[in-house]
Amino acid sequence: CINGLEPVQKGRIVVDGMEVTGGVDLNQLRQHVGMVFQSYNLFPHLTVERNVTLALNVVRKTPKAEARDIAAEMVARVGLADKLKAYPHELSGGQQQRVAIARSLAMRPKVMLFDEITSALDPELVGEVLKVLADLAEGGMTMLVVTHEMNFARTVASRVAFMHEGRLHETGPARSTLENPGTDELRSFLSAVLH
Repeated sequence: CINGLEPVQKGRIVVDGMEVTGGVDLNQLRQHVGMVFQSYNLFPHLTVERNVTLALNVVRKTPKAEARDIAAEMVARVGLADKLKAYPHELSGGQQQRVAIARSLAMRPKVMLFDEITSALDPELVGEVLKVLADLAEGGMTMLVVTHEMNFARTVASRVAFMHEGRLHETGPARSTLENPGTDELRSFLSAVLH
């Protein structure tokens, strides 16, 4: 809903002064809101560099040399400076997900949305992606993260919202909400995922 991919049935969403529910220009909105999905959605026939520069060239009309510099900076930021010329099939799942993050960061969004970005990864690759998110949070990036990684949420998030069966059951400061849940639904969920 925040990125205009799903219709809003009730309420209001305002992102950086733009009311999503008020008929905002979605192309304008999406230049300020980055989104990374659980499936990496990289173009398999393009290098890492080209995957990152494509939107810069097409949407932002960034000159090619400048776009390459931005790509190099963002790919280095996610720890893959040596993979600029690699193709997606040459990367692990965790590396592909970090390229997807770099691609979104290259557009210099004000808000990043992450939809279960670790759910398709092998357990040993989850940590490398979560470290990138922790670094982004430390740098002040506003992020909304859908995750089942409760330890990550407890240590990195400032606020959490627990949803179950399409309903919002509980919101609050991350640490206190996850350590002292106020609803049976959150207590049940935490006991299932943390034990």
